[in-house]
Amino acid sequence: MNQHDTIRAVEWNDGQLRLIDQRLLPQDARYNTYGDATAVAGAIRDMVVRGAPAIGVTAAYGVVLAGRARFTEAGANWKGAIEQDLATLAASRPTAVNLFWALDRMKARIAALDGSNPEAALLAEAMAIHEEDVAANYRMGELGAALIEATGGAVLTHCNTGSLATGGYGTALGVIRSAYAGGRIAHVFADETRPWLQGARLTAWELVQDRIPVTLLADGAAGYLMKQGKVSWVIVGADRIAANGDTANKIGTYSAAVNAKYHGVKFMVVAPTSTIDMSLPTGAGIPIEQRAAEEVLALAGKRVAAEGALAWNPSFDVTPAELIDAIVTEKGVVLNPTVEKMQDLMAR
Repeated sequence: MNQHDTIRAVEWNDGQLRLIDQRLLPQDARYNTYGDATAVAGAIRDMVVRGAPAIGVTAAYGVVLAGRARFTEAGANWKGAIEQDLATLAASRPTAVNLFWALDRMKARIAALDGSNPEAALLAEAMAIHEEDVAANYRMGELGAALIEATGGAVLTHCNTGSLATGGYGTALGVIRSAYAGGRIAHVFADETRPWLQGARLTAWELVQDRIPVTLLADGAAGYLMKQGKVSWVIVGADRIAANGDTANKIGTYSAAVNAKYHGVKFMVVAPTSTIDMSLPTGAGIPIEQRAAEEVLALAGKRVAAEGALAWNPSFDVTPAELIDAIVTEKGVVLNPTVEKMQDLMAR
């Protein structure tokens, strides 16, 4: 790891999965240990781990734990028994396509195995998924940073897209890390990202840990920040990208994109090709997770809204491709995305 890459949120250690509990950050950097697939699915659902690439890596390790348990219980019939575990993991979060990509890859590995103990083969596949994600993030960091004019200015990011959201280094935050290391930017502005405050709790924490200057702002202040000419790029991640480049990301991303277009600020989406879902023609087909109203009505378990008030709590929104200046992947960069450009990217 380099000087701006010190964090790993997902680890395989001594035959068990370790996840930093992101619900406790920044006050407590605590790792939880998981030994079965049901508990791993619960960790994904309850946002112990979050971020599309990290969810995919975590689910892959969950399949390893399932394979071990089912072979112990069912012996040579473990393949039939593991189907329920795969379904449980798939049901943990609906929007992040990396989850289903990783599970499909693990299923393909399962299909190639016989009735003997599958743990070693499944672990090798899960570790490959993890290592490939980190390598892809380093590549995207280089490609995305190269798009930023080397002025030593600032950028804005939304939600958390760093080591906590991936196998390591990060997608959008990987670009920011690379740009900072290369002297292309000198400062980062981070939206709070309500209602889970991933920007305040996670992105700010990561950047402080890696000694990258960061200033936090309320989500609603982003447009005014752009009006002041404070940032040259908005750089975000993605949970699913449709075939035409429409992008689902954390709620508030669409507002940031609209503000960026109005103020002449460039808008960059950074995500591995495993996040691209070519089966969906447009973002209209992306399933948007609706989460509990209590996440908006309360904060840290204490109600902050008036009794009787209702809440609407979509976890993601969709940014149309026409608002996106660049999609950065490990395969290359797509400027001003269209269906044809996305098809060309995926064919590389």
